[in-house]
Amino acid sequence: MADLQRAQSRVIDQNPVPRPYPSRTEQIPMERFRPDADWFGRLMANKYPGVVAEKMDVVQLFDSHTTKMRVAVDWNDAGQAAGLPRNLCIKSNWGGQFDNVDIHALEARFYHFLTDKLTAQTATCYYADWNDDGSGQGIVVLEDLIDRGGEFGHSTQHAGIDGIANSLADLAKLHAGLWESPLITPEAAPWLPTSMEVPVDYDQVRLMDHWLGENRKEPNFCALAPRHYLDEPSRLGRAYDALVEYERKFKAPYCVILGDCHQGNTYILPGGERMWLDWQLGRRGRPWRDLTYFTVGSLTIEERRHHHRDLVAHYRDCLIKEGATNVIGIDEIWEQIPRWVIYGIQAWAANMDHWGQNGLPMNERFFAAGEDLGTWKLLLGD
Repeated sequence: MADLQRAQSRVIDQNPVPRPYPSRTEQIPMERFRPDADWFGRLMANKYPGVVAEKMDVVQLFDSHTTKMRVAVDWNDAGQAAGLPRNLCIKSNWGGQFDNVDIHALEARFYHFLTDKLTAQTATCYYADWNDDGSGQGIVVLEDLIDRGGEFGHSTQHAGIDGIANSLADLAKLHAGLWESPLITPEAAPWLPTSMEVPVDYDQVRLMDHWLGENRKEPNFCALAPRHYLDEPSRLGRAYDALVEYERKFKAPYCVILGDCHQGNTYILPGGERMWLDWQLGRRGRPWRDLTYFTVGSLTIEERRHHHRDLVAHYRDCLIKEGATNVIGIDEIWEQIPRWVIYGIQAWAANMDHWGQNGLPMNERFFAAGEDLGTWKLLLGD
């Protein structure tokens, strides 16, 4: 609890980013909240003057650490003239959890400031806004991707070697798009966190300590976890801190990374291209965080053991073809991979299945990778 309180104070004390629509006088609610047509229309009118939502039906509600609401809206003439579609997805934090971090405000800023600068495909955003009181609350209104005719990814999907190779080409497109770009420097984008330099990153293992403990009570989880971790859970925090220290000292070009790069945060378009979703952990960072998290999480253990390095080399080739320069060599990239495995270990060891992704297959994959690649020994020296 003390760690959560410290994280809360860090969010409140940070310099607020001015919200994009000064006409909005109502704060975006922080508590449990269900918007109606009147409230939603008033919100959208800040960007689209004269817009009124005459009727709004909730098609589907997913409420965990983030509230995602698919809605069908009947717009007045001004809304139709503005090109607002009937089907939309509203995303904010109305679930009563995780009000101690700024992931929702960050995602809104990402859509407002950056996603139209990316070369990779992202969901069309019709409204992005946040409270500028330092609370970390934000809201995005996105297209309803179901209308695109593709399918949402899930962490347990089996894409196979060829499917992951194609997805890594799409990931390279994402990373190369703003590779060493002046648009993402701290001066140009002071709101954009640098990977492993903010509490949500470097304190993540402590912020999630409660859920780590809950999973260590589960027999199925314990059957997968290495004995040395179960016997001494503090090893995870020490290993994670070693990753943070290593990354802060490492010198290499920056790009935009998704930060939480697994199949469950993607949408597969009808033509097969993978669209990257969920920018709550978007960062100015190095691509190895995304690359390791995606490949280890998407491949079966045997696929990874036989094809991992080749897929990493394929990703590097794609990155260079997309225009990235000063890319480190394959041997140096391969040195990053075992270290970043610990990021995936701590992320999935704290996952609760009711958040929407089945954690056990991911735990098995990341724990196995940690043992195969010598992650614990590399970071802890024992």
